[in-house]
Amino acid sequence: MKSGAEPRTSLFVPESGLSDRVDFRLMETPEEKDSIYLMRYKAYLHGGVTAPSESQRVSDRFDDAPNAWLFGVYVDGELCSSIRLNVLTSECRISGTTELFGDILHPRLDQGEVFIDPLRLAADPEKARLFPELPYLTVRLAYLACEHFNADTGLALVRAEHQAFYRRVFMSVVIGEPRSFPGFLPKVALMASDYRAVREKVMTRFPIMRSNAFERRMLFQRASDRFLPPDAVVTSFDRASIVPNS
Repeated sequence: MKSGAEPRTSLFVPESGLSDRVDFRLMETPEEKDSIYLMRYKAYLHGGVTAPSESQRVSDRFDDAPNAWLFGVYVDGELCSSIRLNVLTSECRISGTTELFGDILHPRLDQGEVFIDPLRLAADPEKARLFPELPYLTVRLAYLACEHFNADTGLALVRAEHQAFYRRVFMSVVIGEPRSFPGFLPKVALMASDYRAVREKVMTRFPIMRSNAFERRMLFQRASDRFLPPDAVVTSFDRASIVPNS
């Protein structure tokens, strides 16, 4: 899912300067998650893809699933966008996408495939206007997750008008025709990207998708699993992050 206008490819280069101002944060506390739910609602309501609600929050049970990683993307210390990543394996299949397209995904999971399922992509409407690179910055986390978790395939639930973005960036193809997603007004198709087949092509076209093992480890380790405070910030765009993978 995606909201906001797509950026021009030419904008998304390390020399643009924005990369030095970006932090990725794994959102784990109730307060952090609530800030994401509020921003989702604001983004979805602005984009006309959800109905007004008294809670002014958008969340679901998959936000707290054991295979979920919820990230905030910060620019100059301000929350600008977010994404939730569910890692799907034969042992753990919890996600909104497997519920919606289980007939397609479960047989492949039975064969041992590993999927990265990015959902709930949202950007603050005002920040999206200021930083047209935000969609790329945000979906970069899904790309890093594919590498970190040794995934076979990256998934995406996409409405029709945004399919071109995923075709262009990740060379994704439609593997499931549009269906209705709970709480999301437009129908969404299931797209998939063969990570190993397209990995080098994507990194050649978009060098910012490169990463190193340290960055990935710091991003995807839970706060409880590392000797860092829960509010630690990982600055993802350092010099090492734009050289070939470790």
